Amino acid sequence: MDSLAAVNWQAHEEEAAAAVAAATAADELEEARVRYLGRKSELAQALRGVRDRDTGMLLNGIRQRLEAAVDDREHALAAEELDRRLREEVVDVTLPGEELPVGHLHPITQTRRAIEDAFLGLGYEVRDDQEVETVEYNFDKLAFEPTHPARSHRATFFFDDTRVLRTETSPSQIRIMEEKEPPIYMVSLGRVYRRDAIDATHYPIFLQFEGLAVDRGLTLADLKGTLLHVMQALYGRERRVRFRTHYFPFTEPSIEPDVSCGICGGEGCRTCKYSGWLEMGGAGMVDPQVFLNVGVDPAQWSGFAFGCGIERVAQLRHGIPGIRAIWDGDLRVLRQF
Repeated sequence: MDSLAAVNWQAHEEEAAAAVAAATAADELEEARVRYLGRKSELAQALRGVRDRDTGMLLNGIRQRLEAAVDDREHALAAEELDRRLREEVVDVTLPGEELPVGHLHPITQTRRAIEDAFLGLGYEVRDDQEVETVEYNFDKLAFEPTHPARSHRATFFFDDTRVLRTETSPSQIRIMEEKEPPIYMVSLGRVYRRDAIDATHYPIFLQFEGLAVDRGLTLADLKGTLLHVMQALYGRERRVRFRTHYFPFTEPSIEPDVSCGICGGEGCRTCKYSGWLEMGGAGMVDPQVFLNVGVDPAQWSGFAFGCGIERVAQLRHGIPGIRAIWDGDLRVLRQF
């Protein structure tokens, strides 16, 4: 008690209050708080040795007043700091903000829209039908022979004996001819499935577009003119196009259009199998049997059909060496287009 009595607590409180009031920054205020209110401070040591009520009330009163003074000074310093920042850290709201990265359409989507635009410009109707098809619409009504390789389980994904994942969008051609009377000008776009081994130009899941025109007096010249127009719209007039005879069960006569390889310029590379040309798909005049299967009189109406993979078109448009790069989702590839 003698040591407690030896301290002039009034002077001590005035000294502490002056130190708190004189603090001009948070670190100075913390230093004053630790010195006068910390665990090793003279006031804290004195409180531990209190043995009577009057002394305890005196010291606790000093502590409470000093703690309140510290809180008040802390708030005052915070307000001063805020005022300073508002004065000095001025933001010019007229300056342009940070430019945020903006994505873009996938090259397949870009290509699909370009295809749609080309055919809409010719007056064609655009369709997107079901992906799970019946054997009847996927093969039978398209005049596929019972022994055709596409009917094999090694070439097509079968659910059962009557349902398959469509191998092409050709069933849309059958459906539209059943739905409406000619003349018909239609292009169908969508995903198709085949048991293809993955290589530079093949993938088991891919997108395809197929067109159908049914009218009076259509000839192979109309088909070639349509394909030339579409290919020039997609690849540019500098790319060469050729047509080769071929066989397809639902067209007669049948042709295959090829486009010069844009990767090697027609010189020959791995992508074009060193031929300088890339096959675009199949085309030809609609077989009369297909018309008979849907109740269209082939004596009055003629038509042509064609089909091609959309990834193949994207690959040729952008000079992508392998089709797998389009599906892998690698942004280092996709950001280029």
